[in-house]
Amino acid sequence: MENIENKTNGFGMSAYTLKLIAIIAMLIDHIAWAFVPTATVLGQVMHIIGRITAPIMAYFISEGFYHTRNVKRYALRLGTFALISHIPYYYFMNGKLPISFTHGFQLKIQTSVIYTLFLGLISLIIWNSEKIDERLKVFLIILICIIAIPGDWSFITVLWILFFNINRNNPDKQISSFVIISIPVMASPLIMLFNNYDGWYTQAFHIGIPLAIPLLKKYNGKPGGRKNSKWLFYIFYPLHLLILGWMRYRI
Repeated sequence: MENIENKTNGFGMSAYTLKLIAIIAMLIDHIAWAFVPTATVLGQVMHIIGRITAPIMAYFISEGFYHTRNVKRYALRLGTFALISHIPYYYFMNGKLPISFTHGFQLKIQTSVIYTLFLGLISLIIWNSEKIDERLKVFLIILICIIAIPGDWSFITVLWILFFNINRNNPDKQISSFVIISIPVMASPLIMLFNNYDGWYTQAFHIGIPLAIPLLKKYNGKPGGRKNSKWLFYIFYPLHLLILGWMRYRI
């Protein structure tokens, strides 16, 4: 099946290479969140680089849905790492654990992009099911988008994944739907400016989202990497958040 991938006889970049680029961009982005003021030029540049990570990961969730041998096991693995990543992510963002007993038991639900990637995969399972009525599918997808709100990138990630899947045979539609879904995020600094919000320029880095497009166009359809390289992102994500969080709040 044709999709956004490059069809030049294997030239371009493998899934492993693109994921590695996404991981490096994410690390740069998170270092900026931890140590570089957002309003500075350096902070904006680092966050612009970081905008490519979520779209690339969303794209490969859509691809993984087709290439995995067992989609249920894939979903279980992704859901498990969403749970594992919850505490490291919340600690990195807030400097404390998401569980509190100060005023009775409290569990904070602000959570990571792994959670929204997981929900995106669930949306694909629902959308491609032959056992679910079409109207029920739409209702369930809307429900998933609502449930995704506490996660990093919110329902945007779910919609990216869903429309990468729906338009898998049409690369132009994959790109156009990606851009359309991204417009509210990219336009957020302008909306803030028109509403006289003084810190509008701190959100300018969202213009980096389309930078993922030329990278995804380089995808050659090959997995790349070694047999167990799929575990790299799963392990690196919570681990680097713990390390950066410790450096941010304890040193």
